[in-house]
Amino acid sequence: MPTRDMTVNDPLEDFNTRTITLEGASKIVQVSGTGPAVIVMPEMPGISPQVARFARWVRDAGFTVYLPSLFGTDGAVPTVEEGTAVMQRACVSAEFRAFGANRTSPVTQWLRSLARLAHQECQGPGVGAIGMCFTGNFALTMTLEQSVLAPVLCQPSLPLDDPAGLEIAPDDLQEVRERLQRDDVTVMGYRFAGDTWCRAERFAAYTAALGDRFVGRVLPDSAANPEPPPFFETVVASPHSVVTAHLIDDAGEPTIAARDEIVAFFTERLTR
Repeated sequence: MPTRDMTVNDPLEDFNTRTITLEGASKIVQVSGTGPAVIVMPEMPGISPQVARFARWVRDAGFTVYLPSLFGTDGAVPTVEEGTAVMQRACVSAEFRAFGANRTSPVTQWLRSLARLAHQECQGPGVGAIGMCFTGNFALTMTLEQSVLAPVLCQPSLPLDDPAGLEIAPDDLQEVRERLQRDDVTVMGYRFAGDTWCRAERFAAYTAALGDRFVGRVLPDSAANPEPPPFFETVVASPHSVVTAHLIDDAGEPTIAARDEIVAFFTERLTR
């Protein structure tokens, strides 16, 4: 994949911009690649150049990437001002449950339908799903859709007001537990040790809820990119985005190892 400048807006020229209507709602989805489907959900504040770079890595590994636009401006570099405004709007949006544990964000119903559509379009054993930050837990809820076989939670940050809380309703969580056990589905999770938005208590809560179906990876803070985009440097202000804003794109880096493990997870689950 050609090297791109992460400090300028990404035109996403190698993606097919589609308007997809599901569950009575229409959303823009950037689609690229061939092979089994992987839903890549953007982190706050949107489809940044770093999120698009990760999607391309997944695509180039042999998958069709579906990158839904859930907030922000597609391809934009995350600035402090716009990023903060996007986050504030998302926190009060009816689609998300940013505060208060034990509640499922309504947007996950649309995302489950997207996974079902992607599986119909791409075939194969099933679909992968990765959520990041604000969307981190959505990949777990999406396992309520039978086609989702490879869920990945990167720095899941909701609920924002409860470090040990989980952004999923108790009834949904019980169904998820049953589905993971019944279909032998593993949930992968990634965070930095010093992340103030996704703390150790959250991974402990996932372990308590899912047992050995949850495999958590914790990277040292020293592995994080020390010069992330302005929004992450100023607003996030801690090591946070494992495979995007805080990834160091050099061989041998722990964040590259995490990226490779995620891609291998998709390959193992979706191409057998």
